[in-house]
Amino acid sequence: MKTELHHYPVEKIVEGFVYNELEGKGLFGLAGKLVIQPEYQRNYIYNDGKKDVAVIDSLLKGYPLGLIYFNVAEDQLEVLDGQQRITSVGRFVTGKFAIRHDGKEQTFSSLPSDARKRILESDLLVYHCQGTETEIKDWFRTINIAGVPLNTQERLNAIYSGPFVTRAKAEYSNSQNANLQKWQAYIKGDPKRQDILAEALTWVAGSQNISVESYLAHHRHDSTIAGLTTYFTSVIDWVGAVFTGPPAKEMRGLEWGRLYETYHGTAYNTAVVAADVDYLLGDPAVQRRQGIFEYLLSGRREPQHLSIRLFNDQIKALAYKRQTDKAVPTGISNCALCAVGDNLNKTRIYKLTEMDADHVEAWSRGGATDLANCEMLCITHNRAKGNR
Repeated sequence: MKTELHHYPVEKIVEGFVYNELEGKGLFGLAGKLVIQPEYQRNYIYNDGKKDVAVIDSLLKGYPLGLIYFNVAEDQLEVLDGQQRITSVGRFVTGKFAIRHDGKEQTFSSLPSDARKRILESDLLVYHCQGTETEIKDWFRTINIAGVPLNTQERLNAIYSGPFVTRAKAEYSNSQNANLQKWQAYIKGDPKRQDILAEALTWVAGSQNISVESYLAHHRHDSTIAGLTTYFTSVIDWVGAVFTGPPAKEMRGLEWGRLYETYHGTAYNTAVVAADVDYLLGDPAVQRRQGIFEYLLSGRREPQHLSIRLFNDQIKALAYKRQTDKAVPTGISNCALCAVGDNLNKTRIYKLTEMDADHVEAWSRGGATDLANCEMLCITHNRAKGNR
């Protein structure tokens, strides 16, 4: 790849600057000759009132912004590295945010003339880079190791850039999308960092037993994202149809794509499901509340999803004493099951370390994890009972 160093004043870079508030990205600069956010670039993430302000503060103090790289693409330039800094400067110069200067909040237009001049005349060092698509994207990945690293989906967007990724980002990375609130009830992450898109792709690729990379490679040049959208919407709608109450915070981040594939062919009584969710969320014995939803989807047959709270040492000691004090005078075992019938351990008094605690009334049938519902059994009987 060939490189050539150029010097640009900020004023020239931001000439004709266009910023799309809806999509959250800088579009053009250099009077339309510079594409600020080509499709392999991630969304603008500096608009947090800290990073964007720091960029402007650096210019006002005369600090360099660091090297910037432009890809020479035929008769147009596109930002290879530096789009966050350039977009921050462009947004400030066009009045999109304010900074604190001379003790008060000021936009670019309200700054003293000498401060405005200092910003516009700041010299930016820019390398023009020329190479093949593979060379450009390899370089893009390399220079993004530093700073705020690219996450996995941002790297995949760069590798498989094209009409499919463009449309997918417009749908799932758009902070103004009216569906975001609904989606984020079930999916964790920041849409601007491609987290919603990453989940949508994970779900649809998983349904086809292929990797996300394979899915993107196959659909890279598609002019529509209909298949992705249809599958994603099906999963979201299924979750909302089965769990009809307001989404619990524990539902965020679950593997809904996998759960959909496993259980969407099963019929559920949604009123019963809703009541069970409320009950289990309020049950102190449930240690893993996120597991409630798969437990119910599986027909309440897999309580391991819930990590049910076990009897603590104090309760076990009290239950052991209660049973032993009753068993010794009568000459029977302090294990309730050994004491029944005719067996070699009918009269055996076990040590506490030789016994396990068990629910008299099973937790799955509403039995509480407390002393009143605790029974000490010898290890052999407790394990045999647990296997039934």
